[in-house]
Amino acid sequence: MKDTSSHRNFVFEPAPVPTLAVAGRDAVFPIHRIYCVGRNFADHAIEMGHDPDKEPPFFFQKNPDTILALGQDFPYPAMSSDVHHEVELVVALAKGGRDIPAEHALDCVYGYAVGLDMTRRDLQGEAKKLGRPWETGKAFEASAPCGPLHPVSDVGHPAQGAIWLKVNGETRQSGDLNQMIWKVPEMIAYLSRLFELKPGDLIFAGTPAGVGAVFRGDEMTGYVEGLGEVRFRVV
Repeated sequence: MKDTSSHRNFVFEPAPVPTLAVAGRDAVFPIHRIYCVGRNFADHAIEMGHDPDKEPPFFFQKNPDTILALGQDFPYPAMSSDVHHEVELVVALAKGGRDIPAEHALDCVYGYAVGLDMTRRDLQGEAKKLGRPWETGKAFEASAPCGPLHPVSDVGHPAQGAIWLKVNGETRQSGDLNQMIWKVPEMIAYLSRLFELKPGDLIFAGTPAGVGAVFRGDEMTGYVEGLGEVRFRVV
């Protein structure tokens, strides 16, 4: 079908499509949805009071425009006094579909990045106690700081290697990608049974133990082996 969007009579101008930079390329990656897998490192599941051996994977979403690109500061959000960092491997899809077999799932991946799942932990905790959704704790503005995407053609598919986060130079989180309970192909396959995945989808793949609070003036440095470092200042 021919695209006639430029001729539609919108009530107001549509918001621009959120994007991520691509390392070493002029092109940008358009973001469709952001999925996040919860408690995907056993040590983090334990520190949050859960038994990782008893849980199937579960997911929540952030809005595409919660992405905060490298070079921007992280604005401390309103309505919270307990904002936590969570460093994560980010998986970017160039293909999608339903019921994707795990053995073919990596064919959907465009590339990888280092991201932070910022969390208003106090609001998330209140929502958990009341059995309510997590959006107030997870999907606020700028809650998904993310570095540039590294295409698979450049970095392959990281399945092991260091992942860590430092605050003001002090290590807070430290782990290895091989500690993920649900590996990238399994996450993609499972998600595709729940949703029709699309090109432009991002998956934040879970965080190791050591999550904690940040404050205005802090500098967060996240790292995934093979993808380098990202730095965001809290303002």
